[in-house]
Amino acid sequence: MTPVPPISAQSDDESPPGATRARRGHGRVTLEDVARAAGVTKITVSRYFREPGKVAPETARRIAHALATHAYVPNKQAGMLASGRSRVVAAIVPSLSNSVFAETVQGLSEGLQAAGYELLLASSGYSMEREEEQVRAVLGWSPNALAVTGRHHSAGARALMQAAVAAGTPIIEMWDRQPRGARFVQVGFDHAEVGRAMARHLLDAGHRRLVYVDTGVAADFRAHERGKAFLAAVRAAGRRVSGQVIGAPPGDAFDGGRAALVQMLDERGRPRADAMAFANDHLACGAWLEAQARGIAVPGALALMGFGDFALTRQLAGGITTVQPPRYEIGRETATTMLRLMSTGLAEGSVAGLGRDVPWRLVERGSTAVPGARGGGG
Repeated sequence: MTPVPPISAQSDDESPPGATRARRGHGRVTLEDVARAAGVTKITVSRYFREPGKVAPETARRIAHALATHAYVPNKQAGMLASGRSRVVAAIVPSLSNSVFAETVQGLSEGLQAAGYELLLASSGYSMEREEEQVRAVLGWSPNALAVTGRHHSAGARALMQAAVAAGTPIIEMWDRQPRGARFVQVGFDHAEVGRAMARHLLDAGHRRLVYVDTGVAADFRAHERGKAFLAAVRAAGRRVSGQVIGAPPGDAFDGGRAALVQMLDERGRPRADAMAFANDHLACGAWLEAQARGIAVPGALALMGFGDFALTRQLAGGITTVQPPRYEIGRETATTMLRLMSTGLAEGSVAGLGRDVPWRLVERGSTAVPGARGGGG
């Protein structure tokens, strides 16, 4: 193995009189230090980062050894100042504790890393005001593109995003797809369509008294949209069918699901509905647990349905019918769309045509059943 010269740990203050300063006073290893250690030029090291396949194998080995030995960290700020852009893409999601969005972030990150981009991530906590602050903050880093969740934003956030698009930065709205009137490129699906499908599934199973339990999170607009479409579909089914939307109390979703079920019981403790659909699986699981505690047969006395396809819905006895959103796929498709927009320079124009529909799937399990299959559930 060719020996690699050591990189001095001297700071500028420690340099001997008349010596050329090789490093800033904070002692950070520079590109010049790595080049000297590998016995190559700075241009060759830069090419190794940009196009490693064009660097000779032996030269690449020496550079890699120098990087690993001396813990070099590229100065991204300097590159951004020189080019006006970073190799960073930003994304804002409502929550990092929710596996739904965690999988989307994973797909987005993997799709971008393959092209040499890194992900700058922020969580809005389902707050439009916080999202506006974060849009302003991340755009200050001059990202190559920005992904936000959903199509509902404050007026201030929308203005910031429109200005960014006008300046050439692609903006993508993930997890939503309503092309008519869209102001930004959208990658996701129609939540109203999901709400109608949930209602149709329960109606086709013979249920006639239907309830949608909405989330207690005020800014979860996609859940609210599913609920409105659910109720409209039930009402359109005829006079012999009844439907209503109730809200789960804020706080823990499992507790909220339990409370929603209790709210739908009559004075004898019997369900006043045939079927309940929930804004998410955690609410549905809470209702399932409360039903078991009260001896209410599922689906014999009450059918339950969720959204999200969380792992728990597959583990409960018989499983809970749910809608499986394309969590990971939305992230990958968002990354693909970002890369396409960045390479073509298409930040504006026909945003409806630039977006992508990502399909979801209704997963039927034991918590819903046709009338002939009722009885004996638990």
